[in-house]
Amino acid sequence: MKVMTVAGPGGLDDLQIVERDEPKPAHGQVLVRWRATSLNYHDYLIALGGLPVPAGRCPMSDGAGEIAALGDGVDGWRVGDRVYSLFFPNWHSGRPSPEKTGAISGETVDGYACEYSCVDAGSLTAIPDGYTFEEAATLPCAALTAWRGLVEEGQMKAGDSVLIEGSGGMSIFGLQLAKAAGARVYATSSSDEKLARLKALGADEVLNYKTDENWGKTVAEMSGGGVDHVLDAGGESTLGQSLEAVRMGGNISLIGVLGGFTANIMLPTAFFKHVNLYGIAVGSRDMQEAMNAAIEVSGFKPVIDRQFALEDLSEAFEYQGSGAHFGKIVVSY
Repeated sequence: MKVMTVAGPGGLDDLQIVERDEPKPAHGQVLVRWRATSLNYHDYLIALGGLPVPAGRCPMSDGAGEIAALGDGVDGWRVGDRVYSLFFPNWHSGRPSPEKTGAISGETVDGYACEYSCVDAGSLTAIPDGYTFEEAATLPCAALTAWRGLVEEGQMKAGDSVLIEGSGGMSIFGLQLAKAAGARVYATSSSDEKLARLKALGADEVLNYKTDENWGKTVAEMSGGGVDHVLDAGGESTLGQSLEAVRMGGNISLIGVLGGFTANIMLPTAFFKHVNLYGIAVGSRDMQEAMNAAIEVSGFKPVIDRQFALEDLSEAFEYQGSGAHFGKIVVSY
């Protein structure tokens, strides 16, 4: 079988396909024939060598495919079932802990850029009805992160207001989830063309952050005193503006580091606005199951920008690095 590996810390040139024997599932495991993965910033950092992994690691935190064989003692799955992966294979329920989140797909344990692998039967969920493998492969990291920030932590409800930043996969999932819940959405981008596409997807108000340096205050004014929820995707480049945009007592989910790993903020603003700041790193299997149920009720589909072959994973990452994409980039095999 084909397996994409990270041969060393040298960057995209160290992504190499090797041939390995097809594994056999042990007790409690299933063999999955993976069909698709999708690109996340986490995967991009690993591919570039920014997050060190052992030589030979199979990357990619997202995977979708079908069960090809069952190990002894497996209940609840059948050969042919369509499934997708967990970002944290050992975090099934409850709050996070070091034991539950130590295994990270594509980083501390092998990911899903391969034709076959064996995983614990409890480390999968069923693909939502009507989803292709490529669509399902966009969900484990980006969609679940947005779901946790808005629903699990933020307790979003109909009539709330939500700010999404940019037009990457997580932000667009945030937009779709918010609209499905009956919320009002404010969206930012540096591209007027992308803002028009966000508007077409249902964003109620859009704002170009390149032409408005104080876009956080502008969003607060537009929303009548601040939004209820912010999905902060930029970190260093956006957190200060997110604090300006959120209402008193509102919620900010700290999700991304696209603009830098550190941030200088006005602490009194956070104090006196009584802001709830949540650090969000994806979620559990229970959260993923709840998201699946919501997807099947709402019927929304992921926005997929481009599709690549496994052999072209380096090219896919180069495209991701260009920032030209709108939504998710997927790889099929």
